[in-house]
Order: sequence, then C-alpha cells, then structure tokens
Amino acid sequence: MKITILNGNSDADNIKFDNYLRELSDSLESTNHTINILKLREMDIKHCIGCFDCWIRTPGQCIFKDDSHDICREVINSGFVLFASPLVMGFPSAVLKIAMDKLIPLVLPYSEMVNNKECHHEKRYDKEYPSIGLLIEKEDDTDSEDIKIVSDIFSRFAINFKSSLYFIKEIDVSVQEVSDEINRI
Repeated sequence: MKITILNGNSDADNIKFDNYLRELSDSLESTNHTINILKLREMDIKHCIGCFDCWIRTPGQCIFKDDSHDICREVINSGFVLFASPLVMGFPSAVLKIAMDKLIPLVLPYSEMVNNKECHHEKRYDKEYPSIGLLIEKEDDTDSEDIKIVSDIFSRFAINFKSSLYFIKEIDVSVQEVSDEINRI
C-alpha cells in the first residue's frame, strides 16, 4: 500500500519526533509498503484564503502555485495518510492545519446528505479515498480533554474527507504498535 505521512512537526529541533517517523517509515517499508514522508515545515504552503477558486476557477487545484498541489496528489493517490504532529497548545501544529485546509480541492462544492442527518461535500474523484490516522506527541500538560478535542477534530475531518479515522496514537507507544495498526488496514 502507498502510505503518505504528513509530518507536521514545525520544530526542526524536535529530533525525537522526526526520528520516530523515520523508524515508522522503515518498519512499514519492511512490510512492503511504499512510504512518502512530506516534511511540511520545509514546503511552501500558502494559507487557504477561502476564495473557493479551487472549486470554480481552477477545479481541483488551488489558485496559488505552491506545494499544496503536490500534497493533494500524494494524498489522493495513497491508500493511507498519517497526519503526524506534536501538540502545540493542545492542538496539532499550524503547519499541519494549513496542509489540511489545502486538501479542500479533493472534494466538490456540492453537498450530499451523510448518515441521514448531515450535509457534506461530495467526492471529486470516483475512487476510494485514503484511510487516515493521527499520530501525536503530547505536551507536558496534555490531558484527556485535549485528546478528546483533537480526536473530535480529526473524526469530523475524516467524514468531510470521505474517509475513516482508523486510529489516534501517541509517540510514547512503540513504533511497532503503530506499524501493526497500519498493517491491519
């Protein structure tokens, strides 16, 4: 399976987080997955300005010529996407949030009823959208309420992204545990 890891670690000095992702990538490659780690902090990703030109003027692509085009291409062509970020003030990093916002061209501006109670955007592509997971590094003061909020955010994102959130893991669990979880998908 092709796996894309969106590394939302905005702090280049946080070597522990990057090393964890590298070990995870090695573990997954050893079980015949193709891994692409995108270090978001090293990419040129402009903020979404909510102009919706990605739906109207340039369907499926942001009007800004930035690395979000590559991110969207990698994500939609993956079987699994791992969103990975240290928590910053209780939330995933800003660079990961910016990248998530720039995935909106992967859905259409039209709405459909989901679960007979909510309206969500329709899929742009007639294919299975990738499953997603979330890997976080807690802060010293992270509590269960913080984890619940982050979990809710990503569960809602998965619905909007026509996918499923398979897990939320913390980097204090072994690389093998996360690798095994991905291998079960």
